[in-house]
Amino acid sequence: MPKNILDRAHKAIRAHRRPVTRQHKIAVAGVAALGTAAVALSAVPGNAETVTTGAPAATAQVAGTAALQHVKGTVTDQLATRTVKLDALAAQKKAQDAAAAQQRAEAAAKKAAADAAAKKAAQQRAQEAASRSAQRIDVQPVAAKTYANNLDGWIRHSLDIMRQNNIPGSYSGIYRNIIRESSGNPMAINNWDINAQNGIPSKGLLQVIDPTFRAYHVNGTSWNIYDPVANITAACNYAAHRYGSMDNVNSAY
Repeated sequence: MPKNILDRAHKAIRAHRRPVTRQHKIAVAGVAALGTAAVALSAVPGNAETVTTGAPAATAQVAGTAALQHVKGTVTDQLATRTVKLDALAAQKKAQDAAAAQQRAEAAAKKAAADAAAKKAAQQRAQEAASRSAQRIDVQPVAAKTYANNLDGWIRHSLDIMRQNNIPGSYSGIYRNIIRESSGNPMAINNWDINAQNGIPSKGLLQVIDPTFRAYHVNGTSWNIYDPVANITAACNYAAHRYGSMDNVNSAY
């Protein structure tokens, strides 16, 4: 019977063909030890308990019991060692998980603190911007300056453009020359002087010829020579280059 037990164990191991682990080795060793103990017990005669002397049977039984106890103790010790190792690994894994959780918690706390600081800084900037805005002096929109559509308005409009372009001249000097040249008629044209004979008659309030108007035209004014403001401004620009100012012109120029 013991041999059959060993044979069945070996056959079972070969049939499964599974990789032999540490636990399998321990189990096989235990089975082998049990088989050995069983062989030792089978060596005892069947009628050992009827032998009057009793010495050989008792010795065999004691040996078999000791063998079984030794195998049991060995297997138990190995399983206990394995359990201790598994417990140690579990404790190590638990400690690692706890450390990782602590790190995540610390990172989350740092992020929350950074977000709170950024939010506070944004609120402070908004408050400062609002304070600066409140301290600014309100700038009232300035209405565009308007000019009367007459000789007075034309001269004043031209003077403002002249000041922006550093062209000298005064109201009185401009007015005086306009009255002499055209009597204040923006559509006046001279068809009898030398310029007219040459095909370039003098035109407008200050009687400017086309080549002079184009050469001394001031940006921001019309290119129409009959436009009052454009005519005055171009004529004053020409007079400034030729005579220093329209104020210095007292005759045909």
